[in-house]
Amino acid sequence: MDRDTQVDLTGDRSISIGSAAAFSSVSEISAGRHDLIQQAALVVEQGRHRFYTLVLPSSILAASCVVETRNDNPENGFQRLLDARRAKSIARYIDAGFGTVPGAIVLSAQACASLRYDLEKGVVEFQPEPRAFLIIDGQHRVYGFKLAKKSVSTPVIIYDKLSRAQECHLFMDINTKQKPVPNELLLDIRRLSEVETKTDALFHSVFDLFNTREDSALVGMLSPAEKRKGLLSRVTFNAAMRSIKKAFDGASAEDVYQVFNAYLTGCRHGLGLHGLDANIVHPALFKALALLFINVAERVADRHGAQYTVANFEEVLIPFFRRLKKSDLPRVGLGPAGLYDYFNKALSAGFLIKQWIFA
Repeated sequence: MDRDTQVDLTGDRSISIGSAAAFSSVSEISAGRHDLIQQAALVVEQGRHRFYTLVLPSSILAASCVVETRNDNPENGFQRLLDARRAKSIARYIDAGFGTVPGAIVLSAQACASLRYDLEKGVVEFQPEPRAFLIIDGQHRVYGFKLAKKSVSTPVIIYDKLSRAQECHLFMDINTKQKPVPNELLLDIRRLSEVETKTDALFHSVFDLFNTREDSALVGMLSPAEKRKGLLSRVTFNAAMRSIKKAFDGASAEDVYQVFNAYLTGCRHGLGLHGLDANIVHPALFKALALLFINVAERVADRHGAQYTVANFEEVLIPFFRRLKKSDLPRVGLGPAGLYDYFNKALSAGFLIKQWIFA
């Protein structure tokens, strides 16, 4: 007998799932085909909880799961409570053929699922009713499954006989105690998976140069893969660089490094006038100084052409930093944009007449 189309000898229709094709369409459930689903499963006990772990086609999850129990129409819950753009992104990912979504979907079986575990066979049985399972974790993935044209095998964890209070407690535990992957690590993963944008690839290489070169203005002050106090993360560095990316259009990582390193060296010397050169890694201050780069570079170019040396940058930066007070670096209560506006005014104050016309 074909494992994918097994029929129970008692007369009850059942499907023992061997692939994601066992239920190829969400409409099969919504149209009234509620065959008993049978699937091999393991029983896991953790503390006071017991759950089943198994693999199901994403199409079954799409047709039998809800994100809330109060709404009569399961579809309304997905549309009202979740981010459609995120779900569409997951659907496109699956339909494009890249789709591996290995994280387990965590469900709570509802009464209409008639969930039963056959200890002798090691099989979970349930009715794939439209409201058979409440999603505890994985709401957007299941919403993506509803929108996708293809079905994929999906790891699932099913809790049974939970009270509403237990469901809420489990939801809060999962969504407050799990730590997401750091953004700094995601940037490294994007590079390894070859899905970086051209801009991200440039900034990644520039950061690596700042992190490894002995003449770097930021040597020993960077943290590539995680946030660490007193160090500048890759995420903060990239955000600062992205704000001035047009200035480096078409430039190589080496060219960007040479010019921006000379600028940051001048900034550190300027901060050093106030005994604050280590403040260069303060996120808001670093972003504000990055925004100021174009204004300073324009003044250097007017005086020296394309000679972006430390000395030429300092000719502009040192008078600027002398106009500032220690409390301005950074100024309490101002974010990057506010600091930039404040710095730009200080850069321009008295500068045109004293420094340009009579230089």
